[in-house]
Amino acid sequence: MQTSIHVRVRRAPRALELALASVLASVAALVAFGGASPAPARGDVIERVVAVVNDEAIFLSELRSKAAPRLPAAIASARSEADRLAAIRHVYDEELTHLIDEQLIVQAATAESIIVSSSDVENAINNVRAQTRLPVDQFWNLVRDQGFTEDEYRRDIRQQLLRYKVLNQRVRGRVNITEEDVRRRFDELVAQARRRSRFNAAFVLIAVPDGASATEVSALAHRANEVRSGLEDLDTFEAAMDDVGGGELGWLSEGDLEPELESALADLDVDEISAPTRGASGFFIFYLRERDTESGALPQYEDVRMDIYRQMLQDAMTRQERAFVEELRRAASIERRLEL
Repeated sequence: MQTSIHVRVRRAPRALELALASVLASVAALVAFGGASPAPARGDVIERVVAVVNDEAIFLSELRSKAAPRLPAAIASARSEADRLAAIRHVYDEELTHLIDEQLIVQAATAESIIVSSSDVENAINNVRAQTRLPVDQFWNLVRDQGFTEDEYRRDIRQQLLRYKVLNQRVRGRVNITEEDVRRRFDELVAQARRRSRFNAAFVLIAVPDGASATEVSALAHRANEVRSGLEDLDTFEAAMDDVGGGELGWLSEGDLEPELESALADLDVDEISAPTRGASGFFIFYLRERDTESGALPQYEDVRMDIYRQMLQDAMTRQERAFVEELRRAASIERRLEL
């Protein structure tokens, strides 16, 4: 049974690094969905304002461009014309929200005098192309095949970079991950891994009779603490099993015991004795004989410390980003005019 901690490593959320991850997702979407939106038929509305953000307009052409890569997948499973229209509206509503948020970010960048240079854009594109391992001609052919010009693609990259520059300037200071936070998360991951493993344990039980009063339970809890204070090793533990009462659990897996008892065992190393833990039958004291670690020993804290820190930082930045954008929305004048 796999018991090692799996941590997905993400690079630190510096502006360029975060932008590259987002742009890679855009390239993947181009490959997966294929095709841009078809040209409007005769009589279709070609241009109109679909939203106004602090007196700045967002146009239908922008929205169509953003929605195009998602539409084929969104309508593929539609069973009726009503379902198809509902799917299209859902995509357009979501993409309009994204465009509104982008406009708020642009306005925030203007207020903060934050800019993205042409070299920033070209460096980002070069890094994305390198990660996709496509030659230059094939990369741009892919972009063009999906209905996007090089200028449109560069504008999208510029917007992504601007977003993350703003967020890193305005949000990064709100995030503080301490060593204690990382250690606490490591302990949680270790406990989770241990709960997923099989374990072999013995126990001493100070039984609590059915219907025992609060005074009686308190006295038995005191007795359990006295018993625990006399347990130093396997010999004294096995002697207490005979004198006080107890037995062998044998090999168990997650879900075989009450959650409180499993938590007590999850905190133990092999050959370690637990504190008294209240269960349905009374107060249990455990001795962990073995733990099934098919993949080897659990990782050491120092080996995964930075991985955990990066993941926690990325998660915290994502939460703060949502909060920051929501602040911008509340302070803005936003009018949605989307009609489908």
